[in-house]
Amino acid sequence: MKTFDMVSQKTTKFHHGNLRNALIDAATKLLDQEGDKGVTIRAVARAAGVSHAAPANHFHDRKALMTSLAAQFFEDLHIYIIEALKPKSGSAEDSIFSFADALINYGLHYPERYQLLWRQDLLNDDDPALQKAMDGLYSHFTETIASFHTPVDYDLDTVSVALWSMCHGYVLMRLGGTFVPMQDKRTQTPRHKAIISSYLKSLN
Repeated sequence: MKTFDMVSQKTTKFHHGNLRNALIDAATKLLDQEGDKGVTIRAVARAAGVSHAAPANHFHDRKALMTSLAAQFFEDLHIYIIEALKPKSGSAEDSIFSFADALINYGLHYPERYQLLWRQDLLNDDDPALQKAMDGLYSHFTETIASFHTPVDYDLDTVSVALWSMCHGYVLMRLGGTFVPMQDKRTQTPRHKAIISSYLKSLN
Protein backbone atom coordinates (compact mmCIF):
# COMPACT_ATOMS: atom_id res chain seq x y z
CA MET A 1 0.00 0.00 0.00
CA LYS A 2 1.21 3.50 -0.78
CA THR A 3 2.55 5.37 2.20
CA PHE A 4 3.14 9.09 2.29
CA ASP A 5 3.78 11.98 4.65
CA MET A 6 0.93 14.42 4.33
CA VAL A 7 1.66 17.16 6.83
CA SER A 8 5.39 16.57 6.97
CA GLN A 9 5.88 17.13 3.24
CA LYS A 10 4.72 20.73 3.48
CA THR A 11 7.31 23.46 3.49
CA THR A 12 8.56 24.82 6.80
CA LYS A 13 9.68 28.12 5.25
CA PHE A 14 7.63 30.94 6.70
CA HIS A 15 6.21 33.66 4.57
CA HIS A 16 3.41 36.13 5.08
CA GLY A 17 0.03 34.42 5.39
CA ASN A 18 1.48 30.95 5.88
CA LEU A 19 2.51 31.05 9.53
CA ARG A 20 -0.16 28.61 10.67
CA ASN A 21 0.90 25.96 8.15
CA ALA A 22 4.56 26.47 9.07
CA LEU A 23 3.75 25.97 12.76
CA ILE A 24 1.68 22.85 12.10
CA ASP A 25 4.49 21.42 9.98
CA ALA A 26 7.12 22.21 12.61
CA ALA A 27 4.95 20.73 15.36
CA THR A 28 4.40 17.55 13.34
CA LYS A 29 8.11 17.03 12.84
CA LEU A 30 8.81 17.62 16.54
CA LEU A 31 6.06 15.17 17.47
CA ASP A 32 7.46 12.50 15.15
CA GLN A 33 10.99 12.97 16.47
CA GLU A 34 10.47 13.67 20.17
CA GLY A 35 6.93 12.63 21.08
CA ASP A 36 4.27 14.91 22.55
CA LYS A 37 6.58 16.23 25.28
CA GLY A 38 8.77 17.78 22.61
CA VAL A 39 5.90 19.85 21.23
CA THR A 40 5.84 23.14 23.11
CA ILE A 41 4.93 26.59 21.84
CA ARG A 42 8.52 27.77 22.21
CA ALA A 43 9.98 24.69 20.51
CA VAL A 44 7.56 24.95 17.61
CA ALA A 45 8.23 28.66 17.16
CA ARG A 46 11.97 28.02 17.20
CA ALA A 47 11.65 25.21 14.65
CA ALA A 48 9.52 27.42 12.41
CA GLY A 49 12.02 30.27 12.66
CA VAL A 50 9.72 32.81 14.32
CA SER A 51 9.60 34.52 17.71
CA HIS A 52 8.16 32.61 20.65
CA ALA A 53 5.24 35.06 20.72
CA ALA A 54 4.26 34.57 17.06
CA PRO A 55 2.22 31.34 17.52
CA ALA A 56 -0.22 33.18 19.79
CA ASN A 57 -1.83 34.62 16.67
CA HIS A 58 -3.06 31.13 15.79
CA PHE A 59 -2.83 28.98 18.94
CA HIS A 60 -3.55 30.62 22.28
CA ASP A 61 -1.97 27.76 24.21
CA ARG A 62 -0.35 24.35 23.79
CA LYS A 63 -3.67 22.52 24.00
CA ALA A 64 -5.04 24.52 21.08
CA LEU A 65 -1.95 23.63 19.08
CA MET A 66 -2.23 19.93 19.90
CA THR A 67 -5.95 19.98 19.08
CA SER A 68 -5.24 21.50 15.66
CA LEU A 69 -2.60 18.83 15.09
CA ALA A 70 -5.06 16.07 15.98
CA ALA A 71 -7.71 17.50 13.65
CA GLN A 72 -5.13 17.54 10.85
CA PHE A 73 -4.08 13.97 11.62
CA PHE A 74 -7.67 12.72 11.54
CA GLU A 75 -8.00 14.29 8.11
CA ASP A 76 -4.69 12.77 7.05
CA LEU A 77 -5.77 9.36 8.33
CA HIS A 78 -8.99 9.66 6.35
CA ILE A 79 -7.03 10.52 3.19
CA TYR A 80 -4.66 7.63 3.88
CA ILE A 81 -7.64 5.26 4.08
CA ILE A 82 -9.28 6.68 0.95
CA GLU A 83 -6.01 6.15 -0.93
CA ALA A 84 -5.96 2.54 0.28
CA LEU A 85 -9.51 2.01 -0.96
CA LYS A 86 -8.96 3.53 -4.43
CA PRO A 87 -7.28 0.53 -6.11
CA LYS A 88 -9.94 -1.80 -4.77
CA SER A 89 -12.81 -2.69 -7.05
CA GLY A 90 -13.83 -5.84 -5.25
CA SER A 91 -16.59 -6.62 -2.81
CA ALA A 92 -17.86 -4.60 0.14
CA GLU A 93 -16.00 -7.07 2.35
CA ASP A 94 -12.77 -6.12 0.55
CA SER A 95 -13.48 -2.48 1.30
CA ILE A 96 -13.94 -3.12 5.01
CA PHE A 97 -10.75 -5.16 5.05
CA SER A 98 -8.82 -2.38 3.29
CA PHE A 99 -10.27 0.24 5.63
CA ALA A 100 -9.25 -1.65 8.78
CA ASP A 101 -5.88 -2.62 7.32
CA ALA A 102 -5.12 1.02 6.47
CA LEU A 103 -6.16 2.12 9.96
CA ILE A 104 -3.67 -0.29 11.50
CA ASN A 105 -0.92 0.57 9.01
CA TYR A 106 -1.30 4.29 9.69
CA GLY A 107 -1.01 3.71 13.43
CA LEU A 108 2.13 1.62 13.03
CA HIS A 109 3.70 3.97 10.48
CA TYR A 110 2.92 7.19 12.38
CA PRO A 111 2.91 6.09 16.04
CA GLU A 112 3.16 9.51 17.67
CA ARG A 113 0.49 11.02 15.43
CA TYR A 114 -1.86 8.09 15.98
CA GLN A 115 -1.49 8.12 19.75
CA LEU A 116 -2.16 11.86 19.91
CA LEU A 117 -5.59 11.29 18.37
CA TRP A 118 -6.80 9.67 21.61
CA ARG A 119 -5.06 11.87 24.19
CA GLN A 120 -8.03 13.60 25.80
CA ASP A 121 -5.70 15.19 28.34
CA LEU A 122 -3.95 17.08 25.52
CA LEU A 123 -6.95 17.91 23.32
CA ASN A 124 -10.04 20.12 23.40
CA ASP A 125 -12.71 17.52 22.65
CA ASP A 126 -15.34 20.13 21.89
CA ASP A 127 -13.27 21.79 19.16
CA PRO A 128 -15.46 22.00 15.99
CA ALA A 129 -12.65 21.17 13.56
CA LEU A 130 -11.61 18.15 15.58
CA GLN A 131 -15.17 16.90 15.91
CA LYS A 132 -15.81 17.36 12.19
CA ALA A 133 -12.69 15.38 11.26
CA MET A 134 -13.51 12.60 13.72
CA ASP A 135 -17.15 12.37 12.68
CA GLY A 136 -16.26 12.31 8.99
CA LEU A 137 -13.91 9.38 9.45
CA TYR A 138 -16.30 7.45 11.68
CA SER A 139 -19.24 7.99 9.32
CA HIS A 140 -17.17 6.63 6.44
CA PHE A 141 -16.25 3.64 8.59
CA THR A 142 -19.85 2.78 9.54
CA GLU A 143 -21.05 3.29 5.96
CA THR A 144 -18.39 0.89 4.72
CA ILE A 145 -19.47 -1.76 7.22
CA ALA A 146 -23.16 -1.21 6.44
CA SER A 147 -22.47 -1.82 2.76
CA PHE A 148 -21.43 -5.35 3.65
CA HIS A 149 -23.39 -6.29 6.73
CA THR A 150 -26.85 -5.47 8.06
CA PRO A 151 -26.75 -6.01 11.83
CA VAL A 152 -29.56 -8.09 13.26
CA ASP A 153 -28.60 -8.91 16.83
CA TYR A 154 -26.69 -5.67 17.46
CA ASP A 155 -26.86 -2.14 16.07
CA LEU A 156 -24.44 -0.79 13.47
CA ASP A 157 -22.48 1.27 15.99
CA THR A 158 -21.81 -1.77 18.16
CA VAL A 159 -20.55 -3.76 15.18
CA SER A 160 -18.44 -0.82 14.01
CA VAL A 161 -16.97 -0.01 17.43
CA ALA A 162 -16.07 -3.68 17.88
CA LEU A 163 -13.92 -3.69 14.74
CA TRP A 164 -12.41 -0.27 15.46
CA SER A 165 -11.57 -1.29 19.03
CA MET A 166 -9.93 -4.47 17.81
CA CYS A 167 -7.75 -2.55 15.35
CA HIS A 168 -6.98 0.15 17.90
CA GLY A 169 -6.04 -2.35 20.59
CA TYR A 170 -3.75 -4.22 18.22
CA VAL A 171 -1.96 -1.01 17.22
CA LEU A 172 -1.42 0.07 20.83
CA MET A 173 -0.11 -3.35 21.85
CA ARG A 174 2.28 -3.34 18.90
CA LEU A 175 3.47 0.16 19.75
CA GLY A 176 3.86 -0.79 23.39
CA GLY A 177 5.94 -3.85 22.51
CA THR A 178 3.44 -6.38 23.88
CA PHE A 179 2.85 -7.75 20.38
CA VAL A 180 5.52 -8.22 17.73
CA PRO A 181 4.98 -8.76 13.97
CA MET A 182 3.95 -12.37 13.41
CA GLN A 183 2.20 -14.44 10.78
CA ASP A 184 -0.91 -16.51 11.20
CA LYS A 185 0.32 -20.09 11.02
CA ARG A 186 -2.62 -21.37 9.00
CA THR A 187 -3.05 -18.64 6.42
CA GLN A 188 0.58 -17.45 6.37
CA THR A 189 -0.67 -13.85 6.37
CA PRO A 190 0.44 -11.08 8.73
CA ARG A 191 -1.30 -11.46 12.08
CA HIS A 192 -3.26 -8.22 11.87
CA LYS A 193 -4.66 -9.13 8.45
CA ALA A 194 -5.74 -12.53 9.75
CA ILE A 195 -7.42 -10.86 12.72
CA ILE A 196 -9.43 -8.59 10.43
CA SER A 197 -10.41 -11.54 8.24
CA SER A 198 -11.55 -13.55 11.25
CA TYR A 199 -13.77 -10.68 12.37
CA LEU A 200 -15.32 -10.29 8.92
CA LYS A 201 -16.10 -14.00 8.80
CA SER A 202 -18.04 -13.61 12.04
CA LEU A 203 -20.33 -11.13 10.27
CA ASN A 204 -21.30 -13.57 7.54
